[in-house]
Amino acid sequence: LIGMGMTEKQGGSDVLSNTTRAEKTAEGFYRLVGHKWFFSVPQSDAHLVLAQAPAGLSCFFVPRLLPDGQRNGVRLERLKEKLGNRSNASSEVEFYDACGWLVGEEGDGVRQILRMGGLTRFDCALGSHALMRRAFSVALYHALQRQAFGKNLVDQPMMRQLLGQMALRLEGQTAFLFRLARAWDRREDARESAWARLFTPAAKFAICKAGIPFVAEAMEVLGGIGYCEESELPRLYREMPVNSIWEGSGNIMCLDVMRVLSKQPAAMELLAAECAEVKGQNRHLDRAWRQLQQLLRRPAEEQGREIARLVYRLGAGAQMLRHASPPLAEAWCRMMLDTRGGMRLDAPTLDDLLLRAMGRGRQAPQA
Repeated sequence: LIGMGMTEKQGGSDVLSNTTRAEKTAEGFYRLVGHKWFFSVPQSDAHLVLAQAPAGLSCFFVPRLLPDGQRNGVRLERLKEKLGNRSNASSEVEFYDACGWLVGEEGDGVRQILRMGGLTRFDCALGSHALMRRAFSVALYHALQRQAFGKNLVDQPMMRQLLGQMALRLEGQTAFLFRLARAWDRREDARESAWARLFTPAAKFAICKAGIPFVAEAMEVLGGIGYCEESELPRLYREMPVNSIWEGSGNIMCLDVMRVLSKQPAAMELLAAECAEVKGQNRHLDRAWRQLQQLLRRPAEEQGREIARLVYRLGAGAQMLRHASPPLAEAWCRMMLDTRGGMRLDAPTLDDLLLRAMGRGRQAPQA
């Protein structure tokens, strides 16, 4: 089990300001002195740790036990008292001449550790989607069973619209995340690697950010019992914010999306190709692509959230147009890309969405 140690008390996401030092020994390994304010899974067999070496910020493999069986110089200061994610320990540690082995080259630490960080960012998006799907399942089951005002909640028009729109959001996320998983599986291919590099931070921002209000909406479906611990939803609600925060919070993800688009021409070419392949199939997606192009002509940092959100929605919309039924794809693009609002699903689309959510509809296509 391998964990990561990047965050220090003075810097947070600004890892270049890290103060932990690493000095090379005559034997070839390094001695680390300093601290980590957030050290996830302290019981791991080893951690990848960022520290300042003579040539700059570098990545080190720091085992819990040394080759001779002795404990390494990593001292646990305390465990974090967190809002959620309580079964997964997080800690503060101090390094007292801890032994570490250089990964890659000195000064190349951020790039090295982000090879692992990219996958954990994908995990954050996937985990948020899973929590949202679980919350929706609880809400849908309740609506199918609960009677109010003479009929089941699921048959009340306003509730049916709400549940349908929740299901539709999940449809888009599912289609997108399967495509992103394929990109990670095939990242030896240059195009797939570029796909993963661009869309992973966009997905982490957009999906994780959507999770908190989504679970709150599921709570409202249940009403008062949804606010009680026995409903399971309070635990899901407390768990949600962590995926937006660790591995880089929302603004960091948006800055990363902007960095990729500005510094990697292949990423912009890839995004253009994604939109070109479905051009003319949906006016909302075509308009959103033109809007993003306009923003990127003179990108400003304060527009980063809008840019990242559009990148995700264009990627997900393209997947829906390729793989979903035309009514579902049209409904998703209208809900997520039409800035006028006033979304309302028609009866056949609602029926299809809710049947699929119950596992009785048309099977989802392969990614």
